[in-house]
Amino acid sequence: MQLHFSPSMRSITILSSTSNNGGFIDLMKIKVAARHISYRTLFHTILILAFLLPFVFILTALVTLEGVNKCSSFDCLGRRLGPRLLGRVDDSERLVKDFYKILNQVNTEEIPNGLKLPDSFSQLVSEMKNNQYDARTFAFMLRAMIEKLEREIRESKFSELMNKHFAASSIPKGIHCLSLRLTDEYSSNAHARRQLPSPELLPLLSDNSYHHFVLSTDNILAASVVVTSAVQSSIKPEKIVFHVITDKKTYAGMHSWFALNPASPAIVEVKGVHQFDWLTRENVPVLEAVENHNGIRNYYHGNHIVGANLTDTTPRTFASKLQARSPKYISLLNHLRIYLPELFPHLNKVVFLDDDIVIQRDLSPLWEIDLGGKVNGAVETCKGEDEWVMSKHFKNYFNFSHPLIAKHLDPVECAWAYGMNIFDLRTWRKTNIRETYHSWLKEDGKLLANLKSNLTMWKLGTLPPALIAFRGHVHPIDPSWHMLGLGYQNKTNIESVNKAAVIHYNGQSKPWLQIGFEQLRPFWTKYVNYSNDFVRNCHILES
Repeated sequence: MQLHFSPSMRSITILSSTSNNGGFIDLMKIKVAARHISYRTLFHTILILAFLLPFVFILTALVTLEGVNKCSSFDCLGRRLGPRLLGRVDDSERLVKDFYKILNQVNTEEIPNGLKLPDSFSQLVSEMKNNQYDARTFAFMLRAMIEKLEREIRESKFSELMNKHFAASSIPKGIHCLSLRLTDEYSSNAHARRQLPSPELLPLLSDNSYHHFVLSTDNILAASVVVTSAVQSSIKPEKIVFHVITDKKTYAGMHSWFALNPASPAIVEVKGVHQFDWLTRENVPVLEAVENHNGIRNYYHGNHIVGANLTDTTPRTFASKLQARSPKYISLLNHLRIYLPELFPHLNKVVFLDDDIVIQRDLSPLWEIDLGGKVNGAVETCKGEDEWVMSKHFKNYFNFSHPLIAKHLDPVECAWAYGMNIFDLRTWRKTNIRETYHSWLKEDGKLLANLKSNLTMWKLGTLPPALIAFRGHVHPIDPSWHMLGLGYQNKTNIESVNKAAVIHYNGQSKPWLQIGFEQLRPFWTKYVNYSNDFVRNCHILES
């Protein structure tokens, strides 16, 4: 079909093509009235329409995409587009503002009693449809559901911390089995009872030309890792002497292990606390009181939830309090380090080690460090960036609202670490460190005052009184000698671990526990002899 306009614009002819001859047939000729407008006016009109029609198309498409395609009139289209073009707020924005207002009101009011909460969001939507809740009721239900969820998450976190505390305080079945089997071996196997060390090596136990390590523990497997890692990392292992101190119940098993698994060429001595003549009730009155006092035992072994106000306690604070109540802090073995000068009267210098460490480098240079007349060579823990381990000052350990603490201590004084310490015993014997330690625990009634105030003078068990007793007697050593925090921090830098001379799994996540960090465990397990019959029979498997 074609349209033909006459030159005068007075007639329009409509033509249609035929299928027979391909010509055109006039279908209709329309006469047009005389022209009353100029060509220029018509041209301008067409130009304006050509300019506006694309915008009309775009706006129509926009309205269609936004879901208003049901509009069938320009009036409806105008009502939809008018507020947008004029900068007015549409209905959805007004609804949102109204809902914000309702939420603010609900947030300041009490949740109605007896409000039944749905168990899920889908159930909430279903009840909204069925019961036709108004916006205010919906806001109350939403707030109540969120608060309930927050309480459940908080309770779950505290339960997790409690379970982790119990896991950290317990003895794994395999390690308990190892101790029992080795104890039985001690009674039935003469070789397991042989003298340690052999008689001809006894003089070396007090020979100051050797490097003497002291290890106090009741964990046989952990002790074996410490000794094995020290021997394998040493340039001259034949110069190493280990003094392993354990409690009476573990002595037979500990002796059996090192008798049947000698750490040659190093020398190992195993002694029980009952074999030290000096450790009497008269010389160690504080420890006797600590172990026998019912209040203290209940504090460390009792229910840590009953009576605790968890409403105003953060999970991190609660975790710190749980760690401070670990039963190990009232163990005699944990306090023995303060009596080293008396326990080893013939030694001049020793390195004291905790049982949750691994030695990765030769430690013989430690004996060459000049302590400058100080007693304790230790790594300071106040110059790092992490919050858990290497940013500790006295304020992190002591309660400065207590008058005795506020009077005698400085809250910003730098703390230092136990776990790997060089002790100059000759210098130590000239000080009153032990007396100061005792005085802050018991003398002048300070221990009893601390008990009555629920042990609020300090947090952890043995380090705080040692921080006081060794004030002015500490020589800082390079941090590369002793890396801490492997029992706290899951994201420990592996490269830093590889470079450290001693790595310390201080914290709850010990490598022999299931709660230990998997990526840090291999640094410890590589020193466990999994081919040993006792280890295999107790199913202590490499993980």
